[in-house]
Amino acid sequence: MTVSASVTFVGNATTVLRLGEFTLLTDPAFGPAGSRVYLGKGMWTRRLVDPALEVVDAGALDAVLLSHLHGDHFDRVARRDLPNEIPIVTTVQAQRRLRRFRFTAAQGLPTWDSTEWRRGTQRLRVTAVPGRHGPGIVDKLLPDVMGSVAELEVDGRCRLRLYVTGDTLHGPHLSEIPRRCGEIDAMLIHLGGTRVLGMLLTMDDRQGVATTRLIRPGLTVPIHNDDYKVQKMPLSTYLKRAREEGLTGIRPVTRGETLELPVRV
Repeated sequence: MTVSASVTFVGNATTVLRLGEFTLLTDPAFGPAGSRVYLGKGMWTRRLVDPALEVVDAGALDAVLLSHLHGDHFDRVARRDLPNEIPIVTTVQAQRRLRRFRFTAAQGLPTWDSTEWRRGTQRLRVTAVPGRHGPGIVDKLLPDVMGSVAELEVDGRCRLRLYVTGDTLHGPHLSEIPRRCGEIDAMLIHLGGTRVLGMLLTMDDRQGVATTRLIRPGLTVPIHNDDYKVQKMPLSTYLKRAREEGLTGIRPVTRGETLELPVRV
């Protein structure tokens, strides 16, 4: 059976994933350039770049995949415009807040738990994997964050395993992912070197390269780079370091662009 998979980059961490017969929307944030988003603890940031889409066809989605509940990943536009019955797969902590917001189908996954959809001979399974948004005890002050591994199976055979990092820092917790989930075919890596009050909250070039080397995906697509003022690291810095360290298979994506993902034959 011919199977295809792709990612369309909308902006920041927002993508549309078309995986076989299934469609997922990740970290929906559709506010325009100039809009402010709340990061918690009295902190705000401003969007610098318009997203490639102002809205998506929610009727075409199987689910929303939400790494955590920060305003640059689930903004006021998403909260206003997404239908309240849409499935949202997220952290247990975010599930509680989303249900208070009116999203009755929000599902919180503890780390290493999975949810799945079936359509004909195809199955898409999403597993929550570890993430740490901040260093040390600071992580406890920030929203819980999860990475996600999406596995597309056709006739019982894995055809694609995609890892979406979420806003995690590099660390030993990531080494469990390839060990427990198996070979990663493609990775969407959240970069940006986000800093708030001088603290690094998302991967910079050093951590991004270390994570790419650790996970060793066939294809790495860097996202979450330059949409908001708190993101301090240009994508070029990561790309340069990756070249210097001999990493291959890295493919930047522009807003509105669709990339094919590597499906196993």
